[in-house]
Amino acid sequence: MTCALLFRLLLLAALAAPSQGKHLGPTSRLRYSRFLDPSNVIFLRWDFDLEAEIITFELQVQTTGWVGLGVTNRYTRVGSDLVVGGVLPDGNVYFSDQHLVDEDTLEEDGSQDAELQGLTEDAIYTTMRFSRPFRSCDPHDKDITSDTIKVLATYGLDDTLKLDRDRTFIKSIFLLQIVHPDDLDVPEDTIIHDLEITDFLIPEDDTTYACTFLPLPIVSKKHHIFKFEPKLPEHNETMVHHILVYACGNASVLPTGISDCYGADPAFSLCSQVIVGWAVGGTSYQFPDDVGVSIGTPLDPQWIRLEIHYSNFHNLPGVYDSSGIRLYYTAQLRKYDMGVLQLGFFTFPIHFIPPGAESFLSYGLCKTEKFEEMNGAPVPDIQVYGYLLHTHLAGRALQAVQYRNGAQLRTICKDDSYDFSLQETRDLPYRAEIKLGDELLVECHYQTLDRDSLTFGGPSTINEMCLIFLFYYPRNNISSCMGYPDIIYVAHELGEEVSDPVEGMMAMNNVEWTPENIKKAEKACKEAQQMVIIKTIDELVENTTGWIPEIIPTARGPCLESSGGKVEPQDKTPAGFKAEPVALSGSSTASLRHLPLAALLFGQGALSWLLANLQVGD
Repeated sequence: MTCALLFRLLLLAALAAPSQGKHLGPTSRLRYSRFLDPSNVIFLRWDFDLEAEIITFELQVQTTGWVGLGVTNRYTRVGSDLVVGGVLPDGNVYFSDQHLVDEDTLEEDGSQDAELQGLTEDAIYTTMRFSRPFRSCDPHDKDITSDTIKVLATYGLDDTLKLDRDRTFIKSIFLLQIVHPDDLDVPEDTIIHDLEITDFLIPEDDTTYACTFLPLPIVSKKHHIFKFEPKLPEHNETMVHHILVYACGNASVLPTGISDCYGADPAFSLCSQVIVGWAVGGTSYQFPDDVGVSIGTPLDPQWIRLEIHYSNFHNLPGVYDSSGIRLYYTAQLRKYDMGVLQLGFFTFPIHFIPPGAESFLSYGLCKTEKFEEMNGAPVPDIQVYGYLLHTHLAGRALQAVQYRNGAQLRTICKDDSYDFSLQETRDLPYRAEIKLGDELLVECHYQTLDRDSLTFGGPSTINEMCLIFLFYYPRNNISSCMGYPDIIYVAHELGEEVSDPVEGMMAMNNVEWTPENIKKAEKACKEAQQMVIIKTIDELVENTTGWIPEIIPTARGPCLESSGGKVEPQDKTPAGFKAEPVALSGSSTASLRHLPLAALLFGQGALSWLLANLQVGD
């Protein structure tokens, strides 16, 4: 056997080795689905291979004309990435990777980065299925990331490729949902328990925070809550902004009835450890199979505070509500008891955002060094598996960054395309470990170009918040860890003479909010000493101080060049460039990523040489 023949055999064996990812062929079942328009004319299915960084879409539209699917941004359709296709009357198909050069005009990309897997038409539907890389090397293609993605879907009544605004829809979707509910176990002994406000008359005010205290299920032995979902009367869906369930310490003396959470009676703001939460755009959430909320032991909470935020912007009278949270629990115990840690900017009274800001960053610092002292017992390493991001209408992006021994360790979670109307609990693709002594920084990005007065932190939807809830195990007693800047320092940097925090906040109204002063305020807030407030389930509070560390941006991943066209000259060698997978004769799916054996035997450099110099044929 010659050396060249041996190499060819080894190479063929390597190409035949299975991928460690989830390879999606033309007939593979796609796990995720959603209607993209109010009339349920456009139906999207999708799935993805995280290892190969390939996503597959199947678009089904009630039309016998052309269909299109792509990605756009928050502010304009110009530059949107759109894959279009259809079936001509003679049965021939057409398919193309394009982009919008203005609001209505399509132009074909120089690089064709979408791979067609199927295109059919019958008397009712046109169905187009294709795959594309998360990140191609074509600057006209939008990246598929773990951010919220603005999906653009459109179609025509015939095969003339012309956009019609009445048949074009944009929907925010979290495409890279790591865990699908069908992948999780549902115990046979599942019990349902509802936590709800009954027949509550929603005030005619713009904003209402209604709170009541309710018992958790009474059980004779330990159980685990493993899933929750919102209970929303259909006619009130648009008025309910969020629902939070807080665990109460068993020593708490709780009031009865329903009242303003943050009003005259401070007892209705007792209990601060979130155990589950829902916000606008969210759906049900099931915990991973190894974690659950423990109930039924002496250490577990027996009562909760149910908080519902209503936004009655139209001041409608006579609206009654019975919203709440439905819990699913079981006697089949999971391995870990879970908890929720609230991070971010301590909401009031210090938080402010200038008007007319193209961009304004706020920071909230958490220092974990006191957690064990406050917990009253050793605190094991915190294993974070999920998160929920929360700002109000001015929020544009959030991230939580972890530091250890003064160095940035990782970005735990982020969304650079945050959408207020899509707030949902999301799973991490890994378990992020937090050790005692680590620092956690939350950064929130706001835009207030549509506002002519200061925006303050507060409960109203027109106020702002900057919060991230980390879902973790094993549970400890720490409920929140949040920070805010020294407002006296900030005021002095803006040329205002103040002597206490109240004066400092009032002085913000005296500032002329020019672009220069907006940047000066942002810089001062970042450079000011942070006051860190840590709170436990039993309302124990400790304060400490710290400084905002720098955030090193995460580098973009490598791009994937297509063989179906030429990359634009300005993007021929982008950072992290990666070559197009090489296909064997008769195969369109073999790729460098599917070569573990060859890479092991020869190394990637030798493997590249082999692919370039050896002809593998019949």
